[in-house]
Amino acid sequence: MFRNNLNYNATPDASAVVNGNRSHPELYGVVQFYQMPFGVFVIAQFHGLPITSGVNPNPFLGFHIHENDDCSQNVEDDFNMTGSHYNPDNSLHPNHRGDLPPILNCNGYAWQSFLTNSFVVSEIIGRSVVVHNSFDDFVTQPSGNSGAKIGCGVITANK
Repeated sequence: MFRNNLNYNATPDASAVVNGNRSHPELYGVVQFYQMPFGVFVIAQFHGLPITSGVNPNPFLGFHIHENDDCSQNVEDDFNMTGSHYNPDNSLHPNHRGDLPPILNCNGYAWQSFLTNSFVVSEIIGRSVVVHNSFDDFVTQPSGNSGAKIGCGVITANK
């Protein structure tokens, strides 16, 4: 019975193509959003992520939906026009609707899928997906101390 309720379609309802900033020009990814009856199924894949090194490197990178659809870069701050995490309820971090599971960086590559009921696809179209250069500590306010924005993509409707 569960399988009949999946309503999975091969075409995502929305997607974002993520490109790296000037310091990470090799970073590239695609994030796909599928509206399901019980939440949003998200598939994300990346390559060109910064390679971690050193003793006990942390391979996790912050991953969020931000308020705005402007992935422009300027001299002072890459992707600073994306705004804050998508947080229409004014919740504390990590309970923003735009808080996503961290990316697990494996030698510059990552692939993940997850299901969330934090938003519906229609409310994130026209916002941005951002990859940060450090892990999200899930504590620090307002955004988890995840470091600089190194990748950005605008979420667009596919239908």
